[in-house]
Amino acid sequence: MLKPFMKYVSCYCVVAVFVMGIVPRVYAGFSPSDVVALPESDRSADLGKIQKMLEMKMVQERLKQLGFSEDEIQRRLEQLSDQQIHQLAQTLDQLKVGGDGGGVIVFLLVVALIVVLIFWLTGSKVVVTK
Repeated sequence: MLKPFMKYVSCYCVVAVFVMGIVPRVYAGFSPSDVVALPESDRSADLGKIQKMLEMKMVQERLKQLGFSEDEIQRRLEQLSDQQIHQLAQTLDQLKVGGDGGGVIVFLLVVALIVVLIFWLTGSKVVVTK
């Protein structure tokens, strides 16, 4: 009696994890009714952040591969407005070097745990032969 029940529970878990994986993320929230005052941006501080990022060797090599010289980059930075420079500096603050691999690791561990749980609940064994 317990074995067929566990089979249905494990199938349900597999389907539930699959459905949770394909459902798109929705970013919704309340929007304020009054105007939100943005903090004043400091052009020199924002330019300092951008210059610091441009001094990284990897960024310099990539820009050279794209065909940009250092003079051309500086000219383009001077053409940007204060708002554009502030937005670029904020975007650079949000970047994660190398990305965030934590989510992928957790996902792989959950999948491995589900597979092991299914094998344990069904009493199946994996036999590897040469």
